Amino acid sequence: MRDFSDIRARAFLRGLFDVAVASADPFEVLAGHLPEKPRGRCIVVGAGKASAAMAAALEAAWPDTPISGIVVTRYGHSMPTRRIKVVEAAHPVPDNNSVMASMEILRTVSGLTKDDLVIALISGGGSALLVAPIDGLTLDDKQRVNRALLQCGASIGEMNTVRKQLSAIKGGKLAQACAPARIVTFVISDVPGDDPGTIASGPTVQNPSTPQDALDILSYYNLDVSDRVRQVLHRPSAPGPLIEADIRMIASPVMSLSAAAGLAKEQGATPLILGDALEGEARDVGKVLSSIAVSCQLHGNPVSAPCVILSGGETTVSIRDGKAGRGGRNTELLLAATLALEGRKGIWGLAGDTDGIDGTEDAAGAIFSPETLARAKSAGVSARDFLANHDSYSFFRMLDDLVVTGPTLTNVNDFRAILVLPVN
Repeated sequence: MRDFSDIRARAFLRGLFDVAVASADPFEVLAGHLPEKPRGRCIVVGAGKASAAMAAALEAAWPDTPISGIVVTRYGHSMPTRRIKVVEAAHPVPDNNSVMASMEILRTVSGLTKDDLVIALISGGGSALLVAPIDGLTLDDKQRVNRALLQCGASIGEMNTVRKQLSAIKGGKLAQACAPARIVTFVISDVPGDDPGTIASGPTVQNPSTPQDALDILSYYNLDVSDRVRQVLHRPSAPGPLIEADIRMIASPVMSLSAAAGLAKEQGATPLILGDALEGEARDVGKVLSSIAVSCQLHGNPVSAPCVILSGGETTVSIRDGKAGRGGRNTELLLAATLALEGRKGIWGLAGDTDGIDGTEDAAGAIFSPETLARAKSAGVSARDFLANHDSYSFFRMLDDLVVTGPTLTNVNDFRAILVLPVN
């Protein structure tokens, strides 16, 4: 591995990304988690970027079982199904399809009995896709709050705390609507720590947060929201009935990082997993990862080269002036890391969203190499200007260094790998 060429280094990193995604393929992991078949009806509902693939995988695992239902996924993330209806809606800002699908899901689970079984298929992205505004709010109210939370740099946990309090289906309300039927939830996690109450805002999980928690978050980020939103959050509310949760985690960021680590070790690189919970401003995290890579190369600390530094977790990109070019958190992180490394030899990096879409662009992420800055300079462009303008997608597209997969039909959040080789 010491004498890796640029082509081999890029192929190595792309192989790690691909195995991380494959480890979360619903067709590979769902069948091993199936519950006993019910005496009554079997209703399937769900939301998220992987929900259509999960529905198709469930149909394949139970080919002769009479099941029906509906799931909602992001535009472009659908799969053919025969018994479970698939609806597409907008992400990350919800649209009318998000609302219509949620209303249909609530109708589908009404009037069930204790002999019936509801299987909920939940994955990342479900918060925007599963939208049923609580009484007193409109879709426009929810859209405005969603945009404000996305732009202010709030964490995914903070965003979902607010979303739960403004929803008639999130924060356990879907499970309450299914009563008295039994409900089993299959989850593909896209959040650090795999908290099922955070993934897709926990539609089948007891909600421990309060309206005051949501108000505190809005206040902390000084967000301008409508009077209707504040009125909803200030009105008295009583906790709903306790939910008996049967949650089955079928894929997660840690599982994907472990799969990538196994492949890296097979190919002669010592894996260092920093964890699945790296958060913060994307450009700051990029600088930190670059400094760890340099330490590994120069001092063998915390591990010696050849090694690969693996991490997950959702970073943020805060738009301060309301103006930005085309970018995503993964490409912004990589561009910051590239600048920090200043063309240092022997270090390559890849960062991408495992759903295949970095933010709202058509690429999963990108790759940088020791030659990235020199190539940009030869093209007559300033990497620092692109970073300042939050235009990282355009930067890597210009160099033909984007990682383009199309929708992967799963989602275990972001995947980052920094390859560090010894330099003589």
